[in-house]
Amino acid sequence: MKYLKIVILFVLVCVSSCTTLQKSPEQKPNVIIIITDDQGYGDVGAHGNALIQTPHLDGLYNESHRFTNFHVSPTCAPTRASLLTGRYANSTGVWHTVGGWSLLRENEKTLADMFTEAGYHTGGFGKWHLGDNYPFNPEDRGFQHTVMHKAGGVQQTPDYWGNTYFDDTYYSNGVPMPFEGYCTDVFFNEAISFIKSSKDKPFFCYIAPNAPHGPFNVPQSYYDIYKDISEDVLSDTQKRFYGMITNIDDNIGVLRSTLEELQIADNTILIFMTDNGTAMGYGKSKGNTRGFNANMRGTKGSQYEGGHRVPFFVHWKNGDISTPKDINTLSAHIDVMPTLAELCDIDLPNNHLSIDGESLVPYMKSEKHSDRMLVTDSQRAQVPKKWKKTAVMQNQWRLIDGDELYHLEIDPSQKQNMANTYPDKVTQMTAFYDSWWERVSVDFDKEIYFKIGHPKANPVHLNAHDIHGDGPFAWNQIHIRKGVNSGGYWSIDVLETGTYEIALRRYPIESNLSINATVQGLTTHELIGLEKDIPQGKSMNYSHASIVIDNQVRAQKQVNDGDKVVLFSVDLQKGKTKLVATFLNDKKEVNTAYYVYVNKL
Repeated sequence: MKYLKIVILFVLVCVSSCTTLQKSPEQKPNVIIIITDDQGYGDVGAHGNALIQTPHLDGLYNESHRFTNFHVSPTCAPTRASLLTGRYANSTGVWHTVGGWSLLRENEKTLADMFTEAGYHTGGFGKWHLGDNYPFNPEDRGFQHTVMHKAGGVQQTPDYWGNTYFDDTYYSNGVPMPFEGYCTDVFFNEAISFIKSSKDKPFFCYIAPNAPHGPFNVPQSYYDIYKDISEDVLSDTQKRFYGMITNIDDNIGVLRSTLEELQIADNTILIFMTDNGTAMGYGKSKGNTRGFNANMRGTKGSQYEGGHRVPFFVHWKNGDISTPKDINTLSAHIDVMPTLAELCDIDLPNNHLSIDGESLVPYMKSEKHSDRMLVTDSQRAQVPKKWKKTAVMQNQWRLIDGDELYHLEIDPSQKQNMANTYPDKVTQMTAFYDSWWERVSVDFDKEIYFKIGHPKANPVHLNAHDIHGDGPFAWNQIHIRKGVNSGGYWSIDVLETGTYEIALRRYPIESNLSINATVQGLTTHELIGLEKDIPQGKSMNYSHASIVIDNQVRAQKQVNDGDKVVLFSVDLQKGKTKLVATFLNDKKEVNTAYYVYVNKL
């Protein structure tokens, strides 16, 4: 009996020690960031939307500190650049979503770099949109394990040919692999697998579903949740959009249940946010307003509040961040990196450039007030322009485009321009903007180059999504099928003098299609869940292909019937230059070769 008591006491001590170890403040917290695509502030039930079904997000809202005045960029790639670096997107080279300006400069450091240096296991799932070649890939920017699509969305030009959101091919650590299921389910499932394999050491998990970005392809069961709502209340596309969000919500529920089952929920920092204002949750047509936008003006792409104010929920039980609390201080995506560094007690990335954001931890711990100013803008141009679609923000003040002033407490829908009433405030905010512009515009004239001939990227895959030009850009596969006219050049950096093979294609190599093929389409009857038919790809009747390097025609060849590719062998000198690759049809009309592969021989 005496020995039995000793054994029992020993077991109790061990259990107590294990429990203490699990909750030890020395153990670094896990970090999960969920950032959805094109879901706005009003596309969450807890924010007052009476139609959308988001019970798991609403539950997270009720267990989180909520930053109610949190802002991002009005479009997706710039938001991701700022979120991941803690710096204004315009400084990082990412002020567009296409056109060669969605590539994160290679000297920038990311959240994944920061957590890798701190000994974390890092994983990214879903959307990257900051470059699809070395050294811009997520695998080159601190992520140790990834399952992602290319470019800004599934079915865009760089993405694997023929993806539809259902049973697609995505890139696992840069290698194309087939996956079964709906895109959002796949990315969450892969993230959960990563978490299960990483649960015994701190991990950073970045979950960035492409949903609810268009095309609005959604499983029928989720569309059915909203199908009977009157068209006067929600359009058919909005019903699909809402269905995609409810699907995300269900996946968040599965994720949180998994964290509980693994007994790591309490020591996991869970952040939910979105990348810009709503794309489809609110709109007006034929005099009818549909959807909900929390009384804000503007949607995705807008400099007004609805274009860039988004949800930002933070939950961490072991860090005493698990009770509902609204924090109204002005905050933004650039604050996430320094905030997580402080919460996790780790250093910012080595050799990182200056951080523009500040830690939000003091605002979580007290009622601290700030009069800081922040800027957000939507440039979407080859060269940014001062005051283009710009909001300067301070508390509830908003200076729009330099000449419209609003106070949101008085006028939340931004209808009453108060610039003439408060000229001193306009002057003060303008002075801040001028100083900000001087800082972020330093490298506007420095192009970002694709590295040609690097052993980590040979061949390099170029495509029309990333050409420099005035547009239009063939940025998705529907454009490729339709033969959208697109012109421009790629900025390339030839790393070594030598002979290079340059392959011009109308369709990507994995499609195995000929240049002048008439490509079969896909109907909504053939694949349930598609928003619209995928059109047949028309033949462009191309007769010749040519390449121009450094403004000089280097070669031209004939396109023969059945050709899938036109190959050029070219001697290139080391250095930076411009590459133009085009097809010419029998009417002498010129179009960009949508897909170009450059291989050092």
